[in-house]
Amino acid sequence: MADPERSVSSQSSTIREEEVMAADYLDEPPVNEKDPFLVDSFDEGDPTNPMNWSRLRRWYLTALAGVLVLNATFASAAPSGIAVQLIEHFHMSEEVGTLAISLFVAGYVVGPLLWQGTFPKNPESLTKTSEGVRFRKTLDDGLCTFIWPFLVYTLFQVGAALSKNKASLLVFRFLGGIFAAAPLTNSGAILADIWDAGTRGKALAIFTLMPFAGPTLGPTVAGFIAVSGTDFRWVFWVLTIFAGVCCIATIFTLPETYRPVLLARAAKKKREETGDTRYYAPIDRIHLTFLERAENPMLLIITIYMSFVYGNLYLLFEAYPIVFTEGHGLNAGLSGLTFLPILVGGAAGVTVSVIYFNPRYERKAVELAPHSVPPEFRLEMALFAAPLYTVAFFWFGWTSYPSVSLWAPLMAGFPMGFAINWIFLSLFNYLIDTYLFMAASALAASTVVRSVFGAAFPLFATQMYEALNPRWASSLLGFVALAMVPIPFVFIKYGATIRAKSRFAP
Repeated sequence: MADPERSVSSQSSTIREEEVMAADYLDEPPVNEKDPFLVDSFDEGDPTNPMNWSRLRRWYLTALAGVLVLNATFASAAPSGIAVQLIEHFHMSEEVGTLAISLFVAGYVVGPLLWQGTFPKNPESLTKTSEGVRFRKTLDDGLCTFIWPFLVYTLFQVGAALSKNKASLLVFRFLGGIFAAAPLTNSGAILADIWDAGTRGKALAIFTLMPFAGPTLGPTVAGFIAVSGTDFRWVFWVLTIFAGVCCIATIFTLPETYRPVLLARAAKKKREETGDTRYYAPIDRIHLTFLERAENPMLLIITIYMSFVYGNLYLLFEAYPIVFTEGHGLNAGLSGLTFLPILVGGAAGVTVSVIYFNPRYERKAVELAPHSVPPEFRLEMALFAAPLYTVAFFWFGWTSYPSVSLWAPLMAGFPMGFAINWIFLSLFNYLIDTYLFMAASALAASTVVRSVFGAAFPLFATQMYEALNPRWASSLLGFVALAMVPIPFVFIKYGATIRAKSRFAP
């Protein structure tokens, strides 16, 4: 295994090259002396710098960002717990019933293109939008990427609860997914804005659990609503209440955190105070299109791996009922509980990461100072998680016989959740460290592809598990996971070389 530390010298040797490459995005050539009118940093102790906010406030924003993602992913999976009621009430086929989940996740494909800021209010400013997320909260820049989407998303939950036919339900689910994509696209970037690299690992460890906590809790809550005799529409009313509370919290407590935008505000303030129009921020001179930000093989490979893992999570919403409901005779409420080992495994992964791996990163940061820690150091956990994830699928598959105790396939969820968390935590951190000033763009591109997988996998899951049986269907996924095991090993060895050739990895 290659040592991540070896990439430090490579990283240092390319600093000047990266500065010149970064100048390719500016309207003016690089100069040896700093432009006195360029506002590219905060003053010491500047209260507008998110890094100077109190730790309590930053941890609150981390928790809020996590809850927003939890809300969106909880809503995506909840209807799986009332699938039988939906099929009976709206006279759907099983395939159409699955669309209640898939269409919501399909909305995640469209949403990032909107809420990541690809289409600003003023078309002329499109070429000057470096990160896309020009204003994540403020109300004065066209598509507000948190408040308005979340407000509309809440209203679509009301629409789903009041749906009179299957067509309206499916339409509201799809539209709800589009607007729910806002926190999936931008919440992770908030952590990049407010935390230094050392502490961000700890914050992201907790945050990364949320995309998987939602899909595992959703079927559990909905399943018990179904078996309690309560009207199935209460699932959507619960989603409405949850979304409404999050929307209110976002409106009143989420500030602007994006550094380039805050610097642009500072430059604008200087222009107003001095009357000199020459003051500008870096974001005012950058001209990148969405396609230019997305064209990167490193990002593509990581995205495919994360998308496969994410798609499998949604595939389990169809596979688990086949194994536990049909095979072991559990009702909807108890079947929902079968997802909890995945959540517990993910929580265990977070705990180990915070206790062991994050302190290792902090020590490495001190050791390598003043150089930054190479992003490849973040992939350490994926080296263990990738093989573990493969084993978990074979474990689940070959213990799924009805004659075998249900505890055997049930406990396969623990290493699966553990591995999922470590894979995502490693790769999320790696993406943010690699594309630091374009974190939201990188995460948005990843979210689009990941959501395609999440929407598509449930559509063929039932047919695959019935045609191949649970043993071989799970084994097929295990073999694909096995083929992807080398990915983190390859990036640890060659990542620094690839980043040195990338225009988008500062």
